[in-house]
Amino acid sequence: MPNIDDVLRRQAQIIDTIGWAVTHVLPTDDDPDTTTPFAYTVGLTAHHHPELLTAGLPTEVAHSLLNDLARRVYDTAERFTHGQRVSDLIAGYDAIIIDGSPTDDLLPGMAIARYGRHQIRLQQLVWPDQQGRFPWDIGYNLEPQAQPLIAQM
Repeated sequence: MPNIDDVLRRQAQIIDTIGWAVTHVLPTDDDPDTTTPFAYTVGLTAHHHPELLTAGLPTEVAHSLLNDLARRVYDTAERFTHGQRVSDLIAGYDAIIIDGSPTDDLLPGMAIARYGRHQIRLQQLVWPDQQGRFPWDIGYNLEPQAQPLIAQM
């Protein structure tokens, strides 16, 4: 298993090559039920953009969605706003971007370690349930811990 210095070096190489890296936080064998999996970018802060985050999705899906959004931000300087609907990311569904701050459940530790807590701005990609409802909508059919949020809508 690589040590933290190896992880940081590899992450720096990815950021230098691509412009950002995606980091995943997953439940551990010791604590499988207390952490909702989430993923976030590291590297966009250096280009004066918020880091992007999503929670509760399988790692491959989260990685792909964050890479798609980060590519838009990095390559074309696309800016997302709080409450913005993104209709061309998840087939058949809209997603919504929300602005917020790190929380105990969604703490982008590698980004904070690299840039400092006060330099980090976050935007979360919020995905809907199968009926297209979001966590703040009446009738949303998933438990709150399925997709913790960095802010309310």
